Amino acid sequence: MQRRTTKIVATLGPASSDPALLEQMIRAGVNVVRLNFSHGTAQDHIDRARMVREAAARAGHEVAIMADLQGPKIRVGKFAEGKVFLEPGQTFVMDASRTELGDSSCVGLDYKALPREVKPGDVLLLNDGLIVIVVDEVRGEAIHTTVKLGGELSNNKGINKQGGGLSAPALTGKDMDDIRTAMSFKADYVAVSFPKSATDMEMARQLCNVAAEDGHQPGLIAKIERAEAIPKLEEILLASDGIMVARGDLAVEVGNALVPGLQKRMIKLALEHDRVVITATQMMESMITNPVPTRAEVSDVANAVLDGTDAVMLSAETAAGKYPLETVIEMAKICLAAEAGRQLKFEADFVGIKFTRIDQTIAMGALFTAHHLGAKAIVALTESGSSALWMSRHLIRVPIYALTSKIASQRKMTLYRNVRPLLIDTSTDRDTALAQAASDLKKRGIVQSGDVYVITCGEPMGSSGGANLLKICRVG
Repeated sequence: MQRRTTKIVATLGPASSDPALLEQMIRAGVNVVRLNFSHGTAQDHIDRARMVREAAARAGHEVAIMADLQGPKIRVGKFAEGKVFLEPGQTFVMDASRTELGDSSCVGLDYKALPREVKPGDVLLLNDGLIVIVVDEVRGEAIHTTVKLGGELSNNKGINKQGGGLSAPALTGKDMDDIRTAMSFKADYVAVSFPKSATDMEMARQLCNVAAEDGHQPGLIAKIERAEAIPKLEEILLASDGIMVARGDLAVEVGNALVPGLQKRMIKLALEHDRVVITATQMMESMITNPVPTRAEVSDVANAVLDGTDAVMLSAETAAGKYPLETVIEMAKICLAAEAGRQLKFEADFVGIKFTRIDQTIAMGALFTAHHLGAKAIVALTESGSSALWMSRHLIRVPIYALTSKIASQRKMTLYRNVRPLLIDTSTDRDTALAQAASDLKKRGIVQSGDVYVITCGEPMGSSGGANLLKICRVG
């Protein structure tokens, strides 16, 4: 049976909060469960995290939990009737000082600084760009606009400025509280919304470190969704453990046409810098209401896989859709088919590359050896997961198994492409540990008599970042 290498991130919500259904979704292929902190209370998230851990234990498949922070609320206020319809050509006012509910001519603002950040001629996009308005003038706290592209506008819909330029900080007071909540249940990843610079990510890391218990260190994912983030993409990436290609808000700010090229660039850059990358937003959108995806969605997911993304993400499809389980099953099928069609350019990855670290050299040596030897598996005995991460940056047909004694490392590695992390309590004696690993691999059916596999480890055993041994083994 072909083994899927691309990971699936699924968002938990009302449609998928039944423990039995969640267990089925994990069995069907979910590797990371996303908790959206834009909705629900702190206790809701704590309860859901517990449910995820219990469902994963029943399924026998460890998963990571990603806490996705809400970020700044750049949104319109509420309407007296819940929604209005804006006609092209009409005037529409957004007033930061308005306290009463809105109507079709005027609405309040959640983001009170907006009148000071726009000027006549600026284009504002509401509700993910479905409504387009142009600023005519700003009078005090009121922004007077003309509707260019109309439509239905409901409570608290988002506002984007075409080309970016809004100063809202990436981390709000609510985000800081939510980080404390996420650290209380040891979230494996924290996704930061709307970062504009490396400083935003460094601040998030400091907040996680302060709030964490027992030295827990979550992976930090920068959601690239602001126009301002693009020129600083590399510095944001280097300050993070990974990035999310958040195509919704990004497309609104830079324009739909630029997003596919940016997606390819971001995936390539993440792989080059040994960071993970998640491709997200509307990947299987039609399956919110339909039992099968469109052909365009199939191509979208497949192209992300072909580009080398670590993971593809489901949002409303699993959080609020009618077919959360079916969506996971379909996405897994698409990933498998796309992976089978990938062209292997393994040798090209090593042309002109120089390694300065012994552990990274060992990891690359394992890949090269396994590829040319036709090994059945690559095995990394790892504490931190670094060796497995480096190996996973390169496309290879040989499966990578990461054996670790740390549950936190196992969960974090569930996001790494082509890595299956396994929890194993190995000896601190090298020869004993290698024998234990061989026994475990055989017991799990990963290797059998006569198979060749490549294994890496470090001496002294049990320390992070110390891989200095590469061994070729044949199963007796």
